[in-house]
Amino acid sequence: MFMKYAHHFHAYQPGDIVYVHDGDGSKPIEYEERKSPVAVKIRGEEVRGENWTRAMLYSYEHISDTLSRMKGISVDIEPFTFLMLLRYHRKAFEETVGLLQGFDAVPTTPFHPIVPHLDEFEQRILAKVSFDFYTPFTGEKDVIGYWLPEAVITRKSASIVESSTDKRLVFLLDERQLLYDFPQAKHSCNRYGNSFVFGREWRISDAFAFNTLDVPGLVSATLAYRDDYKENLGVPYLLFTASDLESLLGNPAQLDRFTAWMGGLEENGVERVSAMEFVRKKLSGEFRRLDGECSFEMGVKDYSAWSDYFDLSLDGKTSDSRWLGYRRADGKVFAREVKGRKVSQVWKVAFTRLFEELNRFVRLGVLKGLEDLGVGSQNAEEFLVRYARVFFRDYYDYFGVETSLGYVLEPVNGDREALKLGRAYYLMLLANHSCPRFWENLDTRVSFGNVSAIAKAIIELMRYFDGSETKSIFIEAYLRLLNFEGLHHLWDLGSMEGLEGWETTENAWSEALKPEVPNSGYNVVTRAALYVGKRDLRGELRSLIEPYNLEWAVADTGHIPGEVHGHWENSEWCEHRN
Repeated sequence: MFMKYAHHFHAYQPGDIVYVHDGDGSKPIEYEERKSPVAVKIRGEEVRGENWTRAMLYSYEHISDTLSRMKGISVDIEPFTFLMLLRYHRKAFEETVGLLQGFDAVPTTPFHPIVPHLDEFEQRILAKVSFDFYTPFTGEKDVIGYWLPEAVITRKSASIVESSTDKRLVFLLDERQLLYDFPQAKHSCNRYGNSFVFGREWRISDAFAFNTLDVPGLVSATLAYRDDYKENLGVPYLLFTASDLESLLGNPAQLDRFTAWMGGLEENGVERVSAMEFVRKKLSGEFRRLDGECSFEMGVKDYSAWSDYFDLSLDGKTSDSRWLGYRRADGKVFAREVKGRKVSQVWKVAFTRLFEELNRFVRLGVLKGLEDLGVGSQNAEEFLVRYARVFFRDYYDYFGVETSLGYVLEPVNGDREALKLGRAYYLMLLANHSCPRFWENLDTRVSFGNVSAIAKAIIELMRYFDGSETKSIFIEAYLRLLNFEGLHHLWDLGSMEGLEGWETTENAWSEALKPEVPNSGYNVVTRAALYVGKRDLRGELRSLIEPYNLEWAVADTGHIPGEVHGHWENSEWCEHRN
């Protein structure tokens, strides 16, 4: 059979940060983690963690053991997730390193933001850091994959990634993002700009991830994609699927299901090669090509994703509506069901706009600070790329990569003051995880983590610019976090149209922001900003939080719906035991 098969695993955990400790920027950040014990079952064994992140990272040891016996697998691990694995479970980290050295390791954007939602400046920084971070795994390879978080892509974002490396890239997407002009392009080697692109077969991918087909059903569904035209020509073609690495933990039998599925394909003569290896073999001539194959230009829908609310689609393709709170096609705000009730996603509209503003405040403040130190724009950008060697120092040290402050500070003439600015910038990047807007309820541990990180960055820049007029910009930014509830009126969100008509009303907004914990009357954005502020604001800055009830400034949050299968010691809410 000329059918080839590839599966990609995407690994990402945002962490359970509730507070970042003070620092001068010369060392990696130290932080306080959430204490909310939980366990998951894998093959009948209970894996426990003091929080969800720890439990997931401890489970990687089981995953590595299974995947090490596989072929045709590619894996991306978000850099901060990889760093946490090194810090918390070195044995699993070393096994994962061995795994990636044998597989196709796929670079991905640090901190898992929705890349096209970021300013192009941040996109350039993060693209360069992603390739630098993955150099230990991709150094000698000429064709490598790239995973944009949630696969959200635009032609501009893709071109920024392309311009950050001399490698040939394969963007790994979803078939619902691709615009096929002719049928033979499906499952073939297709161009996208200066790169290549593959879209996963989402129905099979989801059937595995959500356990809707048994192993014979998975094998049968895969073989049903046999292409008789290409089989008769003797032209290899690739069926590509993808899922979160955590899909292997969805139930105690998932690892064994995946192994049996792959074994069933081999028994039916299906060779397994990664998408990147498939492209390499097409380019080298080892795999026969259709006429023009690898030159076919594949259209990709801008702002499409691999995990959007597909039921809201008007064109049979995905978009980024899930992270916007409104349907991009017509601008209508929609609602989703949470625990049996409809919750307006209007909060995502405000959350997105707020972080766009706060990112801009931090970026401009950091660049002004570097300019005040006599650093030109090109050197400022280079310094911010190199600062990754401080932020991810433990990881780089493991591979013997240069991490000295002399190297990091070279673009800023050795001025150590720049380290404080680099730290604030990376705290802002850390605050842009995509996951708060992935879920339907605002009050989650991931929303708290993002706000905690951005609040810390803002407060540190208040201190840095103490005595300067610039300080007022960051006071205003912090007040925006405290006054999140007032943004509905400030930004006139009620004038937006709702899909059913009610989604942008004051009542819908208030319901969406309602706290899900018994010990606070504040929404999670205000709560997280206060949690940081009550520890960090001193002197005259303390007056910013004096009107608030600081007993309500707790790190407890609601549970994420997708994590309720865990065995939580507190199943009512996601607590933080001080």
